[in-house]
Amino acid sequence: MTLPDPMKTPAEHASAAAEAIRHLNHATQFHKSELVYPSNAYDVIGALHRLAYSLPQAFEQIGAFLKECDETGYVTADHGTTYGHITEARSALASSALIAQTLAEHLGNAHTATAPLGWAGTTEDDDCEEADWA
Repeated sequence: MTLPDPMKTPAEHASAAAEAIRHLNHATQFHKSELVYPSNAYDVIGALHRLAYSLPQAFEQIGAFLKECDETGYVTADHGTTYGHITEARSALASSALIAQTLAEHLGNAHTATAPLGWAGTTEDDDCEEADWA
């Protein structure tokens, strides 16, 4: 596990996470997949579960930051009121936290469901892509 770079901003960490998911999407494409055994899927699902489980905390902390910004009186808005924009953003972040919690629950279920799966094929360059999916 790599420790976070303390020199990165929160936006840079979020951008790096998005880029990592983009690479994951490429790595899990069926015809060029780097998934070989059911245990590989189990590991990926477990990591995604941890990611989803952690998102609500970030959303709540960003919402609290925005509330504090509004309370200082030093925030402006190009149009409308700062209170209106911050309230809307905080509401959307709270909804996102609930959705992420639901996502984490479902990923936890998928992780548990894949736990007993094993590979019954040969181990010489054999993978699920070559299996008979009938």
